[in-house]
Order: sequence, then C-alpha cells, then structure tokens
Amino acid sequence: VQLVESGGGLVQPGGSLRLSCAASGFTFSRYAMNWYRQAPGKERELVAIISHYGSSTNYADSVKGRFTISRDNAKNTVYLQMNSLKPEDTAVYYCSGNNYWGKGTAVTVSS
Repeated sequence: VQLVESGGGLVQPGGSLRLSCAASGFTFSRYAMNWYRQAPGKERELVAIISHYGSSTNYADSVKGRFTISRDNAKNTVYLQMNSLKPEDTAVYYCSGNNYWGKGTAVTVSS
C-alpha cells in the first residue's frame, strides 16, 4: 500500500494550492479518505474527510469555505483544493485511508 502526496510548496497569503494524493495497493473506492495536517509544534489535526464515493464531505471549522476535498476513483487519487490560504495553514499535509498514511507534503504560507 502506498499513499503519495504532492502539490505542496510556498505560497503567499490569499493564494491557492491543490494537493494530490495518489493511492495504490488497495481498492481505493471502498474507503473514505482523509486529509490531516500538522503544524510545527502542534498536534496533527483532521482537515477534511470524503466518503468512498465522494457523496459526503466534512471539514474542520478552520478551513470551511476555503478548502475543498474531492476524489477521482478512476485515478485512485484524492485532492485538497486550498484557497484563500493563511499563514496559520502552514503545515505538513498528510492523506490517509484504510489505516494507511502518506509521508506528507509541506505547505508554507508566507509573504
């Protein structure tokens, strides 16, 4: 099983990034998928969840209205579209599903 995140980087406040997580080694469409993040010195927190077919999503209050989770089961990929980014969104972002975790992709929001 592999979960490989990509799309992180440095962005200015107010900017956007789209994270991707490519899954392999399990039947992706059978599992809900999650995005978590961990900021320096803080605990890992759940950012967004999407159901196995994508019909249901939930978000942390801190990102509601700014982030959108989606998935493409044909491509075994889950996405996190992040808009109106703030410095407090700076963190390593991880995807998870089926009790597996990726290694993360770093997002830095700074001017």
